[in-house]
Amino acid sequence: MSETFEEMIRNREEGYLSERAVQSYPASRAVPEENNPLRTPFQRDRDRIVHSKSFRRLMHKTQVFIAPEGDHYRTRLTHTLEATGIARTVARALNLNEDLTEAIGLAHDLGHPPFGHIGEQALDEANKAHGGKGFKHNIHSLRVVDVLEREGRGLNLNEPVRQGILNHTGPNKSASLEGQIVRLVDRVAYINHDIDDALRASILHSEDLPRGEIALLGPTGASRINSLVTDIVEQSQVGPEILQSESMGMAMLRLRKFMFENVYLGEAALTEHGRVHRALRILFDHYMERIDEVPVFDPKADDLQRVTDLLAGMTDRYAISHFTDLYVPEGSRL
Repeated sequence: MSETFEEMIRNREEGYLSERAVQSYPASRAVPEENNPLRTPFQRDRDRIVHSKSFRRLMHKTQVFIAPEGDHYRTRLTHTLEATGIARTVARALNLNEDLTEAIGLAHDLGHPPFGHIGEQALDEANKAHGGKGFKHNIHSLRVVDVLEREGRGLNLNEPVRQGILNHTGPNKSASLEGQIVRLVDRVAYINHDIDDALRASILHSEDLPRGEIALLGPTGASRINSLVTDIVEQSQVGPEILQSESMGMAMLRLRKFMFENVYLGEAALTEHGRVHRALRILFDHYMERIDEVPVFDPKADDLQRVTDLLAGMTDRYAISHFTDLYVPEGSRL
């Protein structure tokens, strides 16, 4: 009982975790803090993320379908929880740091704008049209935790969590295996769960799915995820990277390509494409012309960044209702 919590965790991780794992101590925050007597630094990060406003807003942000009529479609929040659960399974099987993996997984999409893939594309184009560098949700997710949360103070997360958030997509991989797990599992989760939702919405039918990939990976979402996760664990037992076998990796990439062509940017999505682009562009222009109406989340941000922060933080329903209040005549509303 004389052993402190930190000593207990250090001894436990030294005896159990792989030498490739990131250890929970010491903390690596930009602003040093006293350690908590009952939670590791990564557990504290996880709790800060879960209690953040940005995390709560994920429940009203699109995963694939905008304002779907039905209770069982994924949202950005349910995707986050599902992906994080799968990522923890991989981390546990490889004796890596589950708490770090969980923190990265829970935060990876905090910067995603409303309206899913289409919303990100629309916000990127609107930002560039005003002379900006564009918008990427992984970069904005890091900005959310570093700057925008806690009224501009940020969450002061540990460096491995920050790096995992930033590199969960894009050209660079995380230095930690835990971050690499989230990067790969994010795709495993959303491809298979989005197939499930597309089937539920009758946008796809079982016979539409690519036969070769389904034969290799499995006939159901659960079986495909199990096949992919098992392969990741088998291929990642040693070395500095989280890997897939060539056959499984190529099958997943082809399935992802199929989903972009037929669902994410398919005919059904394109019916909403123009509406989303117009709505976000109009809102963007509106606030660039009325910058005094934009809340100051970050005193150091210029006007373009302030408007981008505002729109990226909106939920689908808030963006729709706000656009309606501003631009739809009262008598024409349903």
